[in-house]
Amino acid sequence: MRVKRVKIGIKSVEDSLSEAKNTMEKLERGERTTKETGVYFTSLEAFRKVLTPKRQELLHTIRIAKPKSIHELAQLTKRNIKNVSDDLKYLEQVGLVERREVRKTIRPSINYDTISLEIAI
Repeated sequence: MRVKRVKIGIKSVEDSLSEAKNTMEKLERGERTTKETGVYFTSLEAFRKVLTPKRQELLHTIRIAKPKSIHELAQLTKRNIKNVSDDLKYLEQVGLVERREVRKTIRPSINYDTISLEIAI
């Protein structure tokens, strides 16, 4: 089985804006650019606030148990459904979780097996 990874990086706002500017300039000149996918944070502290132990547990449980609903995920993790739902919304905003509607039920899912962290020094 092929392991799918999501890349998480730490970049300053200035670096992100500089990369965006370089990409736009290349596109204006008609040059090809490579698509870089991943989730980036401005600091390691910001990353830690997003990927708390409870949220890591949610990601692991989604990958292993493949719950059919948020309610089932809350039961599996023995957490309050409102807190689980709030954490899932936040993880979805940063691109680490997908929430799909299946027969009027929201089903959380992820499409990766590992998270790779890159820190520029």
